[in-house]
Amino acid sequence: MPRVCQILRVFTRDGEGGNALGVINDTIGLDDEGMQAIAAELGFSETVFVDWPAGDMPSVRIFTPLVELPFAGHPLVGTAWTLLTMGPGGVGRLRCGIGEVEIGLDGDDAWIVVAIDPAAARAGDLGDYALRAGLPPPVRSWLVAMPRDYVVLEYPDAATIAAIVPDAEVLGERFGTLVYARSGDGVRARFFAPSAGVLEDPATGSAAVALATALLASGEPSGRLTIDQGGEIGHPSRIELSWDARTARIGGGCVRDEARLLDT
Repeated sequence: MPRVCQILRVFTRDGEGGNALGVINDTIGLDDEGMQAIAAELGFSETVFVDWPAGDMPSVRIFTPLVELPFAGHPLVGTAWTLLTMGPGGVGRLRCGIGEVEIGLDGDDAWIVVAIDPAAARAGDLGDYALRAGLPPPVRSWLVAMPRDYVVLEYPDAATIAAIVPDAEVLGERFGTLVYARSGDGVRARFFAPSAGVLEDPATGSAAVALATALLASGEPSGRLTIDQGGEIGHPSRIELSWDARTARIGGGCVRDEARLLDT
């Protein structure tokens, strides 16, 4: 049956770039296999399917081209923008695989707030993993449960991040790997998740939350960062991240490109 998919770009940078997302509000007759097939056909980093039962909050399921995820940032931010901008509105929370998240809109920027726990981040020596993956030795490293394992690797400067050419086979040993360099309140980041069918992601909200969790666990009780990502693959993106002792907030610009009719 024909089904409308809104095509967005989430975490745009000055209206350009961003991470493509499919948002489907009609889930009637779709089972798990059907959702996965649509996500694979679209080929975006993620596609979301929104179910809004009467008298309840919207529930979101998130699929990469290969797997379903319990949580991902840019799909939830894009869903928030879709519901609050295109309608029907009147919602302040979404339910996903990790529970409820708060959502909101500031002008053209949508945002979500999610609970974080410093106990989810474990600092450790991931130098061997980095070496096998063709990455330079990191300055600091963490393993963060999101709930899937995210490797977070810190490097000294943006030039190091830009020059990285990783081994996708080794990176596939973990769900995802974030590499980043920090300068003041600015961050240059890249994220790789070949095991989910995403070699390199243009903008990764969940990885931003993982970074906040790692920094919280390392003694930064609050902070605010602007994360630039995606330039190396031609999709310049920007994530605004802030956190305190209990929550992380990620947000950014969203642009709707088209309404695509899918034959499902």
